[in-house]
Amino acid sequence: MTDVVSTATRPGRPTISGVARRLPEYLLIWVPLLLSAAHLISFSLWTIWISFTPSTLVPVSGWVGLRNYTAVLATRNWQIAFNNLLLFGSAFVLLSLITGLILAILLDQRIRGENVLRSIFLYPLAVSFVVTGTVWSWLLNPGIGIEKLVHDLGWTSFHFDWLVNRDMAIWTIVIAVIWQSSGFAMALFLAGLRSVDADLIKAAQIDGAGPIRMYRRVILPTLWPITIAVVVIQLQFAISTFDLVRALTNGGPGIATQLPALVVYDLMFQRGLLGRGAAAAVLMLLILLAVLLPYAAWRYFQRRRAPHA
Repeated sequence: MTDVVSTATRPGRPTISGVARRLPEYLLIWVPLLLSAAHLISFSLWTIWISFTPSTLVPVSGWVGLRNYTAVLATRNWQIAFNNLLLFGSAFVLLSLITGLILAILLDQRIRGENVLRSIFLYPLAVSFVVTGTVWSWLLNPGIGIEKLVHDLGWTSFHFDWLVNRDMAIWTIVIAVIWQSSGFAMALFLAGLRSVDADLIKAAQIDGAGPIRMYRRVILPTLWPITIAVVVIQLQFAISTFDLVRALTNGGPGIATQLPALVVYDLMFQRGLLGRGAAAAVLMLLILLAVLLPYAAWRYFQRRRAPHA
């Protein structure tokens, strides 16, 4: 009798009836997931194959080795786009982290109207990047935007022509993207701040730690995993940015604000160089993997060490 009870209560393999009951859940989760994975893998492999062919307007068979890659890397467009990516990605990630952290700390003070302010800060996430780029192109346009408004108010010596300035145009993209994504960083940091162990805070207060020292020595170090996650997600977005730049500057003035995604679009759909465009897309993928693989390895070793901590 004891063996029967222990066998009945012991957690075992899923029964056929249990699987049948959960079949709709499995279909709802796994079918879209598998289809998305198949779509991503198949088109990635197809793009890699095209990058080694002499394809122009349509895909063709053949093998040209690394000729498309060397041609792309030698172009001035790609060189400017890569340099812009380094500047744009660094400034965007750093400034969005700082802005999101400051907003999260302010909201963490349990101020009045917190829910309203949180909704306001998160609202840009609900706006498409095309709309963001279009609106900011109006605001930063010297003829109809902020500069004209200030001139109409009587300050005629004021100049804010970054949108048409080759040296400063890239910073207009940084401004727009920080407005768009700082709320995302704020939400993650705020969740992290609200999850800090209250006993740590009380212990720091008993030891006489002031607010600045408490945040610097106690609270902020606990946000390190969240900070890494935000950096990786923001870098992933920076590498693949296309529609925001397309709507805001269209890569101009000239090619001053070109990014890798615009180079891919230009090669494939404007110049009809499918092979070179695929090579540029593969280079973008390699840059993305350079960000994601170290993060995946870090997460893996964190999980391996967790049971022994």
